[in-house]
Amino acid sequence: MARETTNPAVGGEAPAAEEAKIPGAGETALAPEPAAASRSALSSALAENAPTGTSSELKQEGEPIRTVFQDPVNFNVKHPLYNSWTLWFDNPVHRGSASAKERRESWGANLHKIVDIKSVEEFWGLYNNIVPPSALPQSANYYLFKVGIQPAWEDPANGNGGKWSVQLPREKHRHQIDKLWLYTMLSAIGETLETPSPEERPPKSFEDELVTGVILQARANYYRISVWTRRADEWDTEVPEGGEVPETLAVGRRLLEIGRHFKTEVLGYPLDAKVGGGFSSEVEFQSHKDSEKKRGKRSLTT
Repeated sequence: MARETTNPAVGGEAPAAEEAKIPGAGETALAPEPAAASRSALSSALAENAPTGTSSELKQEGEPIRTVFQDPVNFNVKHPLYNSWTLWFDNPVHRGSASAKERRESWGANLHKIVDIKSVEEFWGLYNNIVPPSALPQSANYYLFKVGIQPAWEDPANGNGGKWSVQLPREKHRHQIDKLWLYTMLSAIGETLETPSPEERPPKSFEDELVTGVILQARANYYRISVWTRRADEWDTEVPEGGEVPETLAVGRRLLEIGRHFKTEVLGYPLDAKVGGGFSSEVEFQSHKDSEKKRGKRSLTT
C-alpha cells in the first residue's frame, strides 16, 4: 500500500495475488488462511502502487517491465511499501548468574540493525538471504519495525503500548515457524493487520497507526511471535445505549481486531480454538507496563 493513493492499477503487468510465488510457503498443516494473508499483503503493495523505476536506472527505455515474481534476479521495477521498515537482529549470550535486571540493561548492546526495507522487492531480497527462524540458536531474535521506531519499550512509539503474542513449542513447530514468521512479516509490511479489508482506509497519519512492529524470539523450548502496538487501551468497557464511544474504547476495539486477525488470518487458527498445551500459549495481549510486572494478560475471548 502507498500513502495518499486511490488504488491505481499496475498497468496490468503485476501478477495477481494468487500468482505470487511465496518462497518457502508450500504445504502447511495449518488452515489455508495464512497463505491468503501473505498473498493479501503482497497484493496490497502491488495493486496500490504504480511500479517505480519506469523512468529510473532500474528500467532501460523500451525494455518490458519485469516484476520480482516474473524474474527474481533481473527484475527492473520496484513496488514501494506503504511504510518503510527496519529489520533488527540480536543474539544475546548471558551467563547463568546474570540477573534479570542485568540482562535488561545489557539488551541494547547486542542489537544490530540489518537493513531498511522500502519495497516489495527489497523485502524478498532480504528474506531469501537471511537465516530462517528454524535455524536460529536459542536466545536469538528478529525485530521488524517501522523505520524510526526502535524495538524497545523505551521508544516513545512503544512506551504506552503493548503486544499480541503467541508462544509455540519449538520441536512441534520447527517445520512451521518459518512460514508463520513469513506470514507475520507480510501482514505487517502489507498493512493487513490494521486494514484487513480492501475497503478499509488506512490510518490518517503515522501517529494513528497502531502496529509498530513484529518480533520473532527463538528459545530453547519454544518460539514466540509478537505484534507490538502503540496503544494498550481496554476494549470491553460498556457504553450506555445511544452513548458516544470514547476515543480510548475505539482504539481498544481496533486492538482487539488486530488480535483476531493475527490469530485467524495470519496464524491460521479458528478464533475459538485452543493453541495447545505444554509450552504453548493462547494469543494474548499485554501492555508493556504490565509485562514488566508479569501481570494483566488479556485474551481474545474475554
